[in-house]
Amino acid sequence: MAVQDVTTRTAGAGAGEERTSAAPARGSRPSPKRLRLRALEPLLWLGPALVLILAVVIWPVVEMVRTSLMDISSTGLTRGFAGGDNYAALFAEPDLPGVVLRTLVWVVGVVTVTITVSLALAQLLNSRFPGRRMVRWALIVPWAASVLMTALTWRWMLNNFYGVVNRVLMDVGILDKPMNWLAHPVQAFAWMMAVAVFVSLPFTAFVILSGLGTIPAEVYEAARLDGAGTVRTYLSVTLPLLRPSLLVAAIINVINVFNSFPVIWAMTRGGPGFATDTTTTYMYKLAFDNQAVGESAAMAVVNFALILLVVLVYLRVVRSREEIG
Repeated sequence: MAVQDVTTRTAGAGAGEERTSAAPARGSRPSPKRLRLRALEPLLWLGPALVLILAVVIWPVVEMVRTSLMDISSTGLTRGFAGGDNYAALFAEPDLPGVVLRTLVWVVGVVTVTITVSLALAQLLNSRFPGRRMVRWALIVPWAASVLMTALTWRWMLNNFYGVVNRVLMDVGILDKPMNWLAHPVQAFAWMMAVAVFVSLPFTAFVILSGLGTIPAEVYEAARLDGAGTVRTYLSVTLPLLRPSLLVAAIINVINVFNSFPVIWAMTRGGPGFATDTTTTYMYKLAFDNQAVGESAAMAVVNFALILLVVLVYLRVVRSREEIG
């Protein structure tokens, strides 16, 4: 019996020693090679996205800047390094100041009207009324339709011979005779801004509508208990809580409207002359009408810089208002 106890204790001690000696092996730190491989694992997931960004975003920007510094013939033949000659020729263009000013008016006007109307439209769609789902579906139509086809449709509607706009205005007695709306720069520019607002409304309204859906009902209940009216509740509760949605909608609209080409080109082609051109259509004319590829690339770089400047200024203004508030 004593021999068995001694044997059992010895075996137990041996097993304990084995467990003790095995414990450091399981708790030991992995090798540096394994750590490096583990650090590279995220690249398996990020790799495709990084390749796509490099191919679709970074490389075109680099190529755009490189082209703006080269002397390129009308046939696309690179004849050597041009330095800043393309930029000098671009800034010497007499129509450039008007194009840039018109572009800023175009962007600020379209984005401001779009967000203002979308706020009211989203508030309407957020309330309950019969047929709300059908109205929401109908709002998607201008967004789902081709922007080019929408612009062409409006161009036909504004035609001075068979356009429905002239016919309706004449029938109600506003006009005595048909008017060629797109022949006058100011009127044509105003109509193009209206069409740009029309095609921008669905996206903006749905972004704001999604923001309204995230506001808790308890917040409105608390405001009502505090005695806040409808207008005060909207200004003090709804708008501050909509800031993230408004920020997203504004930035995306600024970029889209800045680069809007189909609306302007389909309705007026920037004419008469350069009277309704923005930087995007002006860039196209430099490349294909004037055959100045390098100068057009320089205009693309300037356009890219203007977009970044407008977005950064907007973000700075929003941030300063938040700090003051």
